[in-house]
Amino acid sequence: MVAPPRLERITVDEAARRYLAAVEVETIRGVLSPATARSYTRDVTEFGRLTGRERILDDVTGADVDSVLVRYQSAPDARYTDPDRKAGPGRSTATVNRFRQSVTRFFAYAARECWVQADPMQWAAPPAKVRGTLRTARTALSASAARSLLATRPAETPARTDQDLALRDRLVVALLLVLGPRVSELARTDVDDVAREPERTTWRIRGKGGNTRTVTLSPPLARALEDYLTRLRPTLAAKRPHDDDAQRALLLSWRGRRIDTQAIRALLARAVRRMPAPYQREATPHALRHTTATLLVADGWDVKVVAELLGHASIATTGVYLDRIEGELAAAIRSHPLAAAIE
Repeated sequence: MVAPPRLERITVDEAARRYLAAVEVETIRGVLSPATARSYTRDVTEFGRLTGRERILDDVTGADVDSVLVRYQSAPDARYTDPDRKAGPGRSTATVNRFRQSVTRFFAYAARECWVQADPMQWAAPPAKVRGTLRTARTALSASAARSLLATRPAETPARTDQDLALRDRLVVALLLVLGPRVSELARTDVDDVAREPERTTWRIRGKGGNTRTVTLSPPLARALEDYLTRLRPTLAAKRPHDDDAQRALLLSWRGRRIDTQAIRALLARAVRRMPAPYQREATPHALRHTTATLLVADGWDVKVVAELLGHASIATTGVYLDRIEGELAAAIRSHPLAAAIE
């Protein structure tokens, strides 16, 4: 008979160190995205600080976890802290729930490694429901606003020709709006992920958890990609000929480096500022992902197809991305199958 594994009483700090080393391995293998790994690292490190790094992990109870979550939520959110004030607002329920998910994954791993006798998360209070709607910056654009964003062009030509990134920026906005990829998926795309054939162009999107999906680009999108690859990217890539990552990357900065998610958000913000005033509003890449889902379903696409396009494992997740379209309810009532029977 095999003896049961023995409990290893290690500190929170040691458990976090070993767990994050495993996270790094999963990231290298492609199971986790770099963005997810950074989130886990940040959250588990913060959990260790709030719990007490020298405390034995097996001594942490469900009540201790609840106390940590309350303190985490009441702390200022650094993203929204005004530098002229001592503190910004506390963290949102959605942010706390994300932190809780990271801690849950950490304790699940600890239970498998026999660092705890029982997972304390099963005695912690259930996660709070997220009430209200998304911030405006994360909600879908109307069809008119989306078309306006696609039609935006730079207000003026840069003084230096090597800083003229209009072809790249136009391609990025079009990919975000038409195909709805995650911003991290777009940033880590390599040239080899795009297959350009005479009859069609496809993009192999490397998504969450090592999953991939292949989408076919429409002719206009394929032409925008071809323009960027033939007319701009060679010039950018030539600036860093010995940088292997830059040579692989699809999207490059004017300095020739792979652009990151922050650069994509910044170029989108610039494009939004060039839209006609009636359509201007803050928008993130996530808002364009919502836009893709909402407009496609409104146009009659099957939700399962939209879920496949966005890389969702469940159509329930896709449902969260379907924002209300102005006038949609009124139009549905006018076309109600029993409306004509009243007359």
